[in-house]
Amino acid sequence: MEKIMVLGVSSGVGKSTFARKLGEIINVDVYHLDRLFWKPGWKQATIEQFSTAQKNIIYHNKQWIIEGNYSNTYEIRAQYADTIVYLELPRYICLYRVLKRWLKNRGKTRPDVGEGCPEKMDWDFIKFIWTTYYRRKKKMRERFQLFQAQDARNVYFLKGKKQIHSFLKELERVNTTV
Repeated sequence: MEKIMVLGVSSGVGKSTFARKLGEIINVDVYHLDRLFWKPGWKQATIEQFSTAQKNIIYHNKQWIIEGNYSNTYEIRAQYADTIVYLELPRYICLYRVLKRWLKNRGKTRPDVGEGCPEKMDWDFIKFIWTTYYRRKKKMRERFQLFQAQDARNVYFLKGKKQIHSFLKELERVNTTV
């Protein structure tokens, strides 16, 4: 695992936290797509800016972990990745975590989001999580089949907190014995 995409079924599934822990364990820099996409004041980067930022990471680093879904630029990352780690938790847990994150970070900017973007919550975001969950779950699985069909590419499908925790613990164990 040298070029890793961390994806998840939804916001609140734990992609950022997982990617940070994974990066610490295997000593690889982590890049959060939300940091690249969101400009101060929650302004969106253009598709050109967003794509270029990702290409700069991919082309200038031998190893990387890129965390985030962003379907519109998935192919940029997937073309060079050797591994996808996919996280899936029930929809109600994802929604609960998003609400908890909002309460915990209100008025502050999280380290995995662009500077000048204080934590916020709105009905459209909650509705997005609730209404797109199953459609995204199906789409992700289809993508992974195509990704795995290419040589020497792995997908780790981690469904549930127990599998996510076990995956990290096993990596930690392997990396401390090496």
